[in-house]
Amino acid sequence: MKRFLFNATFSIIACHFFAACATKHAPPPRPVDVIRDHLRDKKSVSVLFIGNSLSFGLPKELEKLAREKGVNIHAALQAHSGWNLARHARDAETLQILRGRPWDIVVLQEQSRIPSQRIKRHTHMVPSVMQLAREARVSGAMPVLYQTWGYRDGDERRFNDDFFAMNQRLRQGCQASARIEALPVVPVGDAWESEMAKGRGARLFMPDGLHPSRDGVRLNAHVFYETFFAHQAAPKNRKMRLNAAKPTRAGG
Repeated sequence: MKRFLFNATFSIIACHFFAACATKHAPPPRPVDVIRDHLRDKKSVSVLFIGNSLSFGLPKELEKLAREKGVNIHAALQAHSGWNLARHARDAETLQILRGRPWDIVVLQEQSRIPSQRIKRHTHMVPSVMQLAREARVSGAMPVLYQTWGYRDGDERRFNDDFFAMNQRLRQGCQASARIEALPVVPVGDAWESEMAKGRGARLFMPDGLHPSRDGVRLNAHVFYETFFAHQAAPKNRKMRLNAAKPTRAGG
């Protein structure tokens, strides 16, 4: 009888142990699944982008793409050239807009060098992401992190840097920051990396090697649309005209 009770008790404990291990090591849900569940059954979706000049043009392009797909999106932009999230987190106007209406999605876009530098990420990005994400959740919005891309020639402040090295650091920094608040990441930089690896990346940049051209903005909108709605909405395989106009404001 004692042996039976011991075996039964051991089996129960073992089941709980292995169940806990399975839960602990279960892969996290994909961003598309988390966001899709949040937007399920919504007839209209409101999105607020908070960032800098790398987000210029993106909300309107996303609205345009969504209309083509029969989806109603209202996308607004709170962005200033060269701003980082720390500046937005202490800006009265940004906080007023964030609190001013019940957004469905709030997109947080950091200045590109910050997530790629460990010290600045911990001192500037992480506290700001935490504050803005919690502000967004108060109104029922889902905060998401916008993973941007490496500069065309890498960070000129680093010796022998290039796009791929900077993009890798940026990706790792965004993922590390996102985990702290369990934020989905919109992997725009991954799409840029894919195009760069195929030799098609030059058209995505404006002449400064930093800001997105019209082609770049269009690609960004497709990545956001796919992430938000889990549709296969890859850009059509056609030649797209490059907008070579220089950005009027520096940033990113």
